[in-house]
Amino acid sequence: MSCPAQDDGACTTAGAGDEQTVTLDMHVAGRRSPTIETIGFDELVGWSWLFPPYVWQLGGETKTPVRAYEFDATAVRLLCEQDPQFGSAVGQWVGKVLAHRLQSARTRLLDLYAPYGSGGVG
Repeated sequence: MSCPAQDDGACTTAGAGDEQTVTLDMHVAGRRSPTIETIGFDELVGWSWLFPPYVWQLGGETKTPVRAYEFDATAVRLLCEQDPQFGSAVGQWVGKVLAHRLQSARTRLLDLYAPYGSGGVG
């Protein structure tokens, strides 16, 4: 899995997993990058394409071949501006993914590095 980038390293496309799984991880200085979440069929891989500065916040790795759908993020952002109803729907969808990923990252990092873990129910 890869994300073609502009010369400045900004992500210009995103994909949605179709088969198999993608393991998302987070850079932690001085430590191995912990797995934050594993996503599968029909899930959005990233959200950086929607929010400036359009730079990936999580890493991704696959253990087996994955079929993913990429789309032109610039074109989608333009459509969101031109069609407020579409833009709202995309924003709600990506917002839900973002909120879930932030909670997953928080829980995982606390489990790994906090003295008593996250205390999460699970």
